Amino acid sequence: MEWWSPGLGTVMAGTALLAASAGVTGSFAVLRRQSLQGDVVAHAALAGVAAAFLLGIRGPLGLLLGGAVAGWITLALASRLHQHTRLPLDAVQGGLMAVAFGLGLALLKHILTHVPDAGRHPLDRYLLGQAAQLRDADVQIIAAVTILSVLVVAAFWPQWKLLAFDPEYAAGLGLPVRLLELGLTTLTVTVVVIGLKAVGVVLMTALLVAPAVAARQWTDRLGMMVLLAGLFGALSGILGTLLAHYLGRHVSVPTGPTIVLCASGWVVVSLLAAWVRQESRRWIATRRSHHA
Repeated sequence: MEWWSPGLGTVMAGTALLAASAGVTGSFAVLRRQSLQGDVVAHAALAGVAAAFLLGIRGPLGLLLGGAVAGWITLALASRLHQHTRLPLDAVQGGLMAVAFGLGLALLKHILTHVPDAGRHPLDRYLLGQAAQLRDADVQIIAAVTILSVLVVAAFWPQWKLLAFDPEYAAGLGLPVRLLELGLTTLTVTVVVIGLKAVGVVLMTALLVAPAVAARQWTDRLGMMVLLAGLFGALSGILGTLLAHYLGRHVSVPTGPTIVLCASGWVVVSLLAAWVRQESRRWIATRRSHHA
């Protein structure tokens, strides 16, 4: 295997764009303490993909649209149950996530067993992800979603910034908080579903959360956090793809999990850096007090 292959640039571009958009979108989920949103969408999307396939849809866009609809409905249902019951939101989301994922696995098993042409459409790709199989058409879709997500974030920046830090004050100013939350949820669903083909259901949440968590350790400003999260995500996609390709010369290494490990590495490095800064400030303050 050569150091550089013709399809490596395509995979690298797709994963970098995907992880960057996930980092930008995930920053708002982390600040609003709703990191479980991405997990719910990713697990529920499997049932939507399988349901769309059973309805006769075979194109990748149609399957992803089915996953997006299922993820959005699951999040909306969780919100309604939280509002009309005494259950906490994370408990409702966790329960619905488990039910939707179980339904998705059952439908996937049924398709693989009873649908004649199921072998020509590897739906397990949406479960485990196959980043190394990304093609130009996939990258074009990811690029379009990335550009759309950046434009939407820029358009609603003041409103979403206020929503992330003080939703009660935003409501007091007369802003349509429910509509803003709906728009942010829809953007999260879109980014998560687009990434299923690359890293799969289980790992997509890590790309949504890890870059944002790493970025949060370096700054207290939302704008800088979003930029750093996008940068950490893009670097994770590039480094993970290169590392998987290089190690693939000796052992079989999946690209998606390698990208997630790189993103987790940024979190570890950022947490250590934050700890070092905190201890350094404490030591300097102690020295100054002793000197005084």
